[in-house]
Amino acid sequence: MRMSLKNTRQGWKSYKSVVKLAMDSIVELMHVDFPSVFLAVTGILIGIKSISSLFEWTINKLGLETRWMRKNREEHQLLIKTSQNLTELQEKHKEDMKKSDQDDAQMRADIKKLTRMFIDKEIDDMRWEINNFATRVSEGRPCNKDSYKHCIHIYEKYEKLLEENDLENGEIQVSMQIIYDDYKRKLREGF
Repeated sequence: MRMSLKNTRQGWKSYKSVVKLAMDSIVELMHVDFPSVFLAVTGILIGIKSISSLFEWTINKLGLETRWMRKNREEHQLLIKTSQNLTELQEKHKEDMKKSDQDDAQMRADIKKLTRMFIDKEIDDMRWEINNFATRVSEGRPCNKDSYKHCIHIYEKYEKLLEENDLENGEIQVSMQIIYDDYKRKLREGF
């Protein structure tokens, strides 16, 4: 038991000495002249910057290149090259858009032309069928009731197609008059 009390007293003394040392350090820290420390740190930093600038100036005058300078130069060149490539890409895009617009205009013109050709072909085919049927009727060849109805239906489609495309009918009127007159006669007399 005696041994343990002795160890405790020594531990307590050692604890007191550590606390006293810490307190002394804190008190000394309170007496530090902070404005002087701030000025000293600022002076050191300004000195480091001045030495660095002087070193850089000397290296530039001697024509030497450091890794840092080489890296900056390479990054600058890469930035310039990227800018040039971007400008070229923009110009290429503008050219492509212009060509695309021209191609679109050409396709629209071609589609319009093909549509016009198709409409002209349809009109010609309808005229031919109506005129051919009118010729058969005027020659007195036999025609059934369905043939007359079909021809009248073709004529209605023909008129609608002309109207949709702002065209005029000038060739079929006589033929249709022949077909209508004969159709009315056969309806009265019988087929």
